Amino acid sequence: MWSAGRVRRPVPVPAVAVAVVVALLALPVAPGDGGGAHPADAVSALVVLYCALRLVRDRRRPLSPTAAVVLGLPVAGLAVAAVGASSPGAALTGLGRYLQVFVLVPAAVLLLVRDRAGARLLTWSMVGLAVWQGAVGVHQYATGTGASYQGEPVRAVGTFGPQDVMGMATVVSLGLVCAVGLALGRAPVRRRLLAAGCALALLLPLALSFSRGAWIATAVTCAVQLMLAGVRRALAVGAAVVAAAVVLVGGFGVGTAMLQERVGSITEVADAPDRSVTDRYTMWAAAAGMWREHPLTGVGLKGFPEQRDSHASLALSSGSETDGAGAGYRRQPLLSPHNMYLLILAEQGLTGLLALAGSWLALLVLGLRRLRSVRRERGAVPDCAFVACGLLVWQLTDFAYADIGGPSTVLTAVCFGLAAWWALGSAARGAAER
Repeated sequence: MWSAGRVRRPVPVPAVAVAVVVALLALPVAPGDGGGAHPADAVSALVVLYCALRLVRDRRRPLSPTAAVVLGLPVAGLAVAAVGASSPGAALTGLGRYLQVFVLVPAAVLLLVRDRAGARLLTWSMVGLAVWQGAVGVHQYATGTGASYQGEPVRAVGTFGPQDVMGMATVVSLGLVCAVGLALGRAPVRRRLLAAGCALALLLPLALSFSRGAWIATAVTCAVQLMLAGVRRALAVGAAVVAAAVVLVGGFGVGTAMLQERVGSITEVADAPDRSVTDRYTMWAAAAGMWREHPLTGVGLKGFPEQRDSHASLALSSGSETDGAGAGYRRQPLLSPHNMYLLILAEQGLTGLLALAGSWLALLVLGLRRLRSVRRERGAVPDCAFVACGLLVWQLTDFAYADIGGPSTVLTAVCFGLAAWWALGSAARGAAER
C-alpha cells in the first residue's frame, strides 16, 4: 500500500502561475508584428500582482535582507538613467521593462517557487516549450516555410516570426540547458533518460536556428554544467553529444553547407566579417562612444536609438532585412547594439553597469557556493542546482551577443528568478536539499 505522503503529493499551485507565463510563449506572434507586448508579458505582470497579494494575505516578510539587496541593486542605476532619459515616456518605458526583467518577475519567481517540486515544474515547462518551438522550427526548415536565410526560406524561427529570429533560438537553448540540468541531477533513472533525450532532440532545432550567439552560449553553459557534475560524467556526455551532432549534421543535405558556412563564420569575424557582424561591430563602437561622452550615467534609458547615428560610422547599414515565415519582406532598423553589457554602459553608464552586473555576479557566486556546499554535505547535487546555475551562466554568456527585446525576454526574467530561488531562497533551498 502506498503511503499517504506518496499519494497526496500537493500540486505547487504558486509555481503553476509562473509556468503559465512560460506556456503562453507557445502562442504564435502575429505575422508582420514588429513589436508590442506579448500575452506572456501581460500575464507576468499579473503574476507579480498575485505574488504581492499573497504576501499581504500571509503577512510575512517578502525577502531576506540579502535577497532584497541583491535583487534591488539594479534599481539605483535605473533610477539615475531614468532621470537622464530624453523624455518622460522613454524613461517610463525603459524603467518598466528593466524592472520587469531584472527585479519584479525574478522576485516573484523567488517567492512563488517554494520547493523543489515547484522548481521542477517550471523547469519541465521550459523544456516542453523548447520542444514545441523546436518542432515548429524543424518543420519550417523541412518544408521551406521558415525565415529567409541566404535567400532561402530555411531558417527556423518557431512561432516568433522573422522579426524575432532570436526568439526560438533563445527558447530552445534555455530548454536544452534545463534538460541537461535535469539529466545530471539526482533523480529517477527514467526521468533523467527522458531529460537526456530531450536535450539531444533539441540540438537539431538549435542548429537550424543559425544563431551563432546561441550556439556559443549553449556550448559554454553545457560544458560548465558537465564540469560541475564531475569530470567522468562530462567526458561520457560529451562523447554522446559529439556522436549525435555527427549524425545530425551528416543527414542535413543542403543544410550541411549552410551550417558549415555559419560555423566557419564564427572564426572569421575578425578577418572577413559578414554584413551582420560588421553592423554589430559598428554598433558596439557607437555604444562605446556614447559611454565615453557620459561615463557615469550614460545617455539615459532608451537613448541608444536616438544617439546611434551621431556615433556610428558609415560602415553601418540602413537596417536588417527580414522575410518569410508567414510575413512579407521588411527592413528593420538597428536600434540596439546586440550586446547587453554595452547597451547598459551606453544608456546607464558605469553606475548602471556596476549595479546590474553586480546583482548578476552576486547571484552566480551565491548559487555556485551553495552548490558546492550541498555537494560537500550531501554527496550529491539536486537537479535544480544544475538548472539554476546553468540558466544564469547561459544568460550572462549570451548577453555578450544579444540584449533584451522581443517576446522571449520574459523568459529571461524567469531564468533570473530560478537562479535567485536557488541562490537566495533559504526555505526553498532547505526543501530542495531534503
